Amino acid sequence: MGLSAGRAASCRGPGVSAVPGRCVAVLVVLLVGIWDANAQSEFATSSVYLWKTGPWGRCMGDECGPGGIQTRAVWCAHAEGWTTLPTNCKQLERPDNQQHCFRVCDWHKELYDWQLGGWNQCQPVLARGHEKPAECLKGEEGIQVRDVTCIQKANGVPAEDVICEYFEPKPRQEQACLIPCRQDCIVAEFAPWSECSKTCGSGLQHRTRHVVAPPQYGGSACPNLTEFQICQSSPCATEESMYSLNVGPWSACSVPHSRQIRQARKRGKNKDKEKDREKAVRDPEARELIKKKRNRNRQNRQENKYWDIQIGYQTRQVTCTHRNGKTAALSFCKQDKLPITFQSCVITKECQVSEWSEWTPCSKTCFDMTTPKGNRTRTRTIKQLPIGSESECPELEETEQCVSQGDGVAPCIMYGWRTTEWTDCRVDPLLSQQDKRRGNQTALCGGGIQTREMYCVQANDNLLSYLNTLKEKEESQSQSKSKASAAPLLSITFEITASRPVDRKLCTGPLPSTSQLCHIPCPIECETSAWSAWGPCTYESCDDPQAKKGFKLRKRRITNEPTGGTGNCPHLLEAIPCEEPSCYEWRIVGLEECVPDNEKPCGPGTQVPAVVCVNSDGEEVDRQLCRDAIYPVPVVCEAACPKDCVLSMWSGWSSCSHTCSGKTTEGKQMRARSILAYAGEGGIQCPNSSALQETRSCNEHSCTVYHWQTGPWGQCIEDASVSAFNSSTSWNGEATCAVGMQTRKVICVRVNVGQVGPKKCPESLRPETVRPCLLPCRKDCIVTPFSDWTLCPSSCQEGDVAVKKQSRHRVIIQLPANGGRECPDALFEEKECEAPPICYNYRWKTHKWRRCQLVPWYVRQDSPGAHETCGPGLQARAITCRRQDGGQADISECLKHAGPLPSLTQTCQIPCQDDCQFTNWSKFSSCNGDCGGVRTRKRTLVGKSKKRDKCKNSQLYPLIENQFCPCDKYSAQPVGNWSDCILPEGKVEVLLGMKVQGDIKECGQGYRYQAMACYDQNSRLVETSRCNSHGYIEEACIIPCPSDCKLSEWSNWSRCSKSCGSGVKVRSKWLREKPYNGGRPCPKLDHVNQVYEVVPCHSDCSQYIWVTEPWSVCKVTNVDLKENCGEGVQTRKVRCMLNTVDGPSDTVEDYLCDPEEMPLGARKCTLPCPEDCVMSEWGPWSRCSLPCNGSNARERSAESLRQPDDGKSCPAGTETEPCALNKNCYHYDYNVTDWSTCQLSEKAVCGNGIKTRMLDCVRSDGKSVDLKYCEELGLEKTWQMNTSCVVECPVNCQLSDWSPWSECSQTCGLTGKMIRRRTVNQPFQGDGRPCPSQMEQFKPCPVKPCYRWQYGQWSECKVEDAQCGEGTRVRNISCVVFDGSVEDVGKVVDEEFCGEVEPIIDGSKKMVLEETCTVPCPGDCYLKEWSEWSLCQLTCVNGEDLGFGGVQVRSRAVIIQELENQHLCPEQALETRPCSDGQCYEYKWMASPWKGSSRTVWCQRSDGLNVTGGCLVMRQPDADRSCNPPCSQPHAYCSETRTCSCEDGYTEVMSSDGTLEQCTLIPVVVIPTMEDKKGDVKTSRAVNPTQPTSNQSGRGRTWFLQPFGPDGRLKTWVYGVAAGAFVLLIFIVSMIYLACKKPKKPQRRQNNRLKPLTLAYDGDADM
Repeated sequence: MGLSAGRAASCRGPGVSAVPGRCVAVLVVLLVGIWDANAQSEFATSSVYLWKTGPWGRCMGDECGPGGIQTRAVWCAHAEGWTTLPTNCKQLERPDNQQHCFRVCDWHKELYDWQLGGWNQCQPVLARGHEKPAECLKGEEGIQVRDVTCIQKANGVPAEDVICEYFEPKPRQEQACLIPCRQDCIVAEFAPWSECSKTCGSGLQHRTRHVVAPPQYGGSACPNLTEFQICQSSPCATEESMYSLNVGPWSACSVPHSRQIRQARKRGKNKDKEKDREKAVRDPEARELIKKKRNRNRQNRQENKYWDIQIGYQTRQVTCTHRNGKTAALSFCKQDKLPITFQSCVITKECQVSEWSEWTPCSKTCFDMTTPKGNRTRTRTIKQLPIGSESECPELEETEQCVSQGDGVAPCIMYGWRTTEWTDCRVDPLLSQQDKRRGNQTALCGGGIQTREMYCVQANDNLLSYLNTLKEKEESQSQSKSKASAAPLLSITFEITASRPVDRKLCTGPLPSTSQLCHIPCPIECETSAWSAWGPCTYESCDDPQAKKGFKLRKRRITNEPTGGTGNCPHLLEAIPCEEPSCYEWRIVGLEECVPDNEKPCGPGTQVPAVVCVNSDGEEVDRQLCRDAIYPVPVVCEAACPKDCVLSMWSGWSSCSHTCSGKTTEGKQMRARSILAYAGEGGIQCPNSSALQETRSCNEHSCTVYHWQTGPWGQCIEDASVSAFNSSTSWNGEATCAVGMQTRKVICVRVNVGQVGPKKCPESLRPETVRPCLLPCRKDCIVTPFSDWTLCPSSCQEGDVAVKKQSRHRVIIQLPANGGRECPDALFEEKECEAPPICYNYRWKTHKWRRCQLVPWYVRQDSPGAHETCGPGLQARAITCRRQDGGQADISECLKHAGPLPSLTQTCQIPCQDDCQFTNWSKFSSCNGDCGGVRTRKRTLVGKSKKRDKCKNSQLYPLIENQFCPCDKYSAQPVGNWSDCILPEGKVEVLLGMKVQGDIKECGQGYRYQAMACYDQNSRLVETSRCNSHGYIEEACIIPCPSDCKLSEWSNWSRCSKSCGSGVKVRSKWLREKPYNGGRPCPKLDHVNQVYEVVPCHSDCSQYIWVTEPWSVCKVTNVDLKENCGEGVQTRKVRCMLNTVDGPSDTVEDYLCDPEEMPLGARKCTLPCPEDCVMSEWGPWSRCSLPCNGSNARERSAESLRQPDDGKSCPAGTETEPCALNKNCYHYDYNVTDWSTCQLSEKAVCGNGIKTRMLDCVRSDGKSVDLKYCEELGLEKTWQMNTSCVVECPVNCQLSDWSPWSECSQTCGLTGKMIRRRTVNQPFQGDGRPCPSQMEQFKPCPVKPCYRWQYGQWSECKVEDAQCGEGTRVRNISCVVFDGSVEDVGKVVDEEFCGEVEPIIDGSKKMVLEETCTVPCPGDCYLKEWSEWSLCQLTCVNGEDLGFGGVQVRSRAVIIQELENQHLCPEQALETRPCSDGQCYEYKWMASPWKGSSRTVWCQRSDGLNVTGGCLVMRQPDADRSCNPPCSQPHAYCSETRTCSCEDGYTEVMSSDGTLEQCTLIPVVVIPTMEDKKGDVKTSRAVNPTQPTSNQSGRGRTWFLQPFGPDGRLKTWVYGVAAGAFVLLIFIVSMIYLACKKPKKPQRRQNNRLKPLTLAYDGDADM
């Protein structure tokens, strides 16, 4: 600003009006500056703010095609990325936010597709900067590209890529590729030298080689394939001819000039006029015949429009050629007869066809995207068949795939699999061989298998909607009807939905399974508890007591609910009639203290009983209920006075001796008491011993026990009265349709007697006799409709064909049940087809040959003998197509069905005057089976030939030909391998003693077959019937039957491992027979081949108890005669008894009771003296309160029974002791056992089972005790005692039947095989029998000879009447028999054997029996015939194909006959072709052993072929190994390394430049023997190396120590000595170190306590 202000000030001056020039300049500068600033600010704005665009969205629009619109987001953003206002960006530059687009719809997929161009040539990747390695190993990496465009399929017009990308991503346009290493031309070795080209004088001989592999990828060209050398023979006697006649090639076939044709027509008209004149003479019959013939000829001409045969002529030149290749005058070639220079020929006509017809409609008339497309065809017809042309007619029919589209096209019928319902579950297929005897058990249960059939149907969606409407109608109608009509509704619906089966081949989806595992619930047996004790005599019902009749009852309960309800359980109540019943009674629970009468301190008194009121079940109830019962009276007792006898309390009553009383039995029980102290003087004396026991009657009820017995429930009978029941209820998961009633018989039974009157049993406890039941729905048989009839053959049949049958079938998809409608008998129907039309056979009909047409006169007029109309020509004939019955047919039928076209032209000869004419040869006469006989054929002379002498010369013109008849001798010999062992169809002999599961057809005796071939005496294959053989040798064979693993039956269960609480019991099976031949495998066995089952068991701790009698009287040991008192011993009986509901019953062995709990049987005691206090027995200890922590105590008490005298006191009445854990105080806890193995029902093989475990109550000292101890503490039980488990079912592998035998793999020959297969219907599972490995079997086909047409060898090239030029060579075809293999070249047989063989040789129908060839003139340089095609060779690296395809090559070598004509030689030729069955070949240098300093080196291909080229030159081994400079020193030679070395016994002395100077003798060390003491002198040969030293004494041994070998390297023994010395050194150092080392102090041994070995059952079966 300072600058501009200054400048502005300087402009102002005194004269304001005048503006000086410099001011103008300043203003200009200012204006420019302002403009520049504005421009800069504008540029800054435009570069800072930019328009941004998002991606184009989906093409939207109402219609498919180009009318769509797509949009995108457009916004203005700062250069740093943040969005700003749109006004900041230039509006003129704003991009479009919408554009027109092509909206793609699904149906465009059929209209558009990607068009892929071919990959272009592989181009190397540039700018790698890597130098190319000297040796190419794999090739150079490159890239190749291709064009990928989206096009309309119909016209190929390009479209936008977006359309095709909608359906399929764009295929890649470039890919990596490999430019392989350059491959030079590889040629074979030269063949041997040819013979000399001349028999005399100087000639040439050559040798040639052929190309093995062509040059590829820029490799070097092939070397010369020919080598020449001059050869000398003996001098020629006569001068060699320098000229030879050379015949040129035939010209193209020319049409005769029209002038001659016109003249011929004129001559024809003149003849017609003459004929007309003749016609007038003939009679009408002759005229009619002529007319018919003309009509027939006209018709033939019309049919012959396809063959417009024109016979023309062709010429050739004959020249005389000099040896140097130049042409000379014909006079130089001195020859009497010149070659013919003209001949007749057929004008070549190419095949002409019509335009294509319109496409036929698409064979697929429906639309879907999954099934294959349809086809459409178009045809064209032949207008002109080819005549004399090499090329065949093009295809007359064209087929392409198509898809029907449009609104009216219906979707295609879809096919899907349907299945029938599963059959009933069956267990018996799962049984193994040893379980077979269980198969007759009807009640098998558990895991089983069930099957179903599958069939193919048309899946039609329209049917479903129809069904729904129909079902709704049925339901609305059914509401007004009774429930009885509800059952058939189900079957009607099913019958509609069952689609008709169709051909199984139409279903292509995955096959549904046809078998599955299933489960039959095993019946649960009813289990009951033991009987309770008999209850008191009570009324039937305490609510309604009647009369005096009562019952004593005992009960048991159901511990395991059975299948089908409790009706299958035994009776749960037994009753005994009794008198004076009562519902409630008083029960004495104890007696109070003895209270003496009259308030005396002692003496007689009473004890008041303590009572409770109980009901008939023994449960304590309200005392009010016992108001009618008799209250127990007080008991008389005795309170002992001092010096009285003291007795103990009565013991409890023993168990009743009998459970009931009868005539012979009476229940008794007793109790006892003992003397505690004897009486003193004046006291009451003790009673005698009988008064110490008491007996009473018990169980006085009679032994007649009654109970109600129930029969099984009868059938469920429909009860129409129950109508309100809902019919759709399910009962046990099954739909039910009606309510019924079931009844059963209930009778009163007296035990061990039988049925009695019902009054003997308590009526109120009678079980029910009637119950309601639900009737399952009636299931009718459901059958699909019949399938459509199978198709009859629509195409015509050849010959007499047996009448075919067509069939239809239907499938049962639901079997009837519960009285439903039965299935129909007819599931399969068949009927005979209508006779198909007989096929027309077509044949070519050949008409008469036309006249022989010669070369036109003007062409042949200059040749000798031209004045005669004779010589070779051509004649043509007409051909028509006929049906076998003679009717006319279109030519296309014969082209398809009548075989190759007969020849239309043939050469003919119009005989000249001097020619001999014969009839054709007759057929050979028959042989009549004579071996060694002769058959003949004849011909005769015709016309004037009969008179000519030269024609009668039988040497030149034989009239009879003879041929020996063949001597046929045939021999048969087996060929090929034996077939598999094949079981015969139908009944099979099973191997003795082999019982097989399921199909017996899987094993047993079968047969195997070997094919027989029949040969004649010339070793030619003939029909096997010639050898009287049916084509096979049969041999019996055996397919061994599988034998399953066999185990023994289960052993009995062992005893429970514990007598109290939870233990285990075990049973086992052991191996009886191992499986073999693919039988069922064994389950997992232990080391002694056993399998175990282990289950927990529970032993009731109170099952066996110790029972004690009262203590005896204390027997005093030191007898005081005055008083019977003092220290003594008392005893009692202790017995182990079985505990029952009614108390201890039977005495058992002592080991069954717990020995630790056994009470004492004897103890010390004190018998009180009369003046002493007498105490009662101690009462039971009180229970220790938990927990047992040592701070608690328990106590017991005793009562004073007799007071002592004055001055004496009674001992304490209570006794306490501290509670000590595991001595008198215990903790209790639940313990759970391990799970058992999976338990199945006895009738089950596998399937669902149950695993159980037991709950145990364990005392703190580890002892199992009765569960009541834990239950009393109310401990929580959270364990699940049962769990379901599964034993895997052993499903045997189920196979399908064998398929029918396939067609023979070869139509003829020795190696044909027939195969049949089977598939796995059900794979094996678990321990089932595995599938056999053989799923297919083969059988050789009967041997049939193969026949084919085969070319013979080409004859030598012959030029008639000339020395060289274009000639012909011929070959014949013959019928050969061969054995079908590629190797068999075949043997020639009569042509009649190839009568039915199509005349095709080397894949071509065109027989080429004659072809032109060239005989080189003497002196010509020419190309040899093509070599054979080389083997197919791939482009490989390290034996791996690079994927460039294979190539074959053949070559032609140049042959020179005169060295002077070398300049006229053609180039050697090379031809390649791609091939597919190539191999990788490697090329290696090979070398022969050295012979002196040279050897042969050559290159060899991996298949053993010696070649030139192919091996890398840089790796070529040396062929010469001479040393430079040569080894001239004495005792030196040239080694393999091309260096000079010394011979054995000499060592090298090298110069400073590394060359050998001399070879010196190695010194000898003489080791003296023991005898030679003076020999301790080391002599060195180096003192005088030239003089050999001899060991004169003969006692020393001489060793040559030569450390270096002839190649200058150390010898092996030097390394050995060095290694030994090193090991010895290490050993010495180690020993010194160990000797010097200080010993460590011995460690104290740790006294590790042995851990106790714990044996615990872990639930496994290995016990």
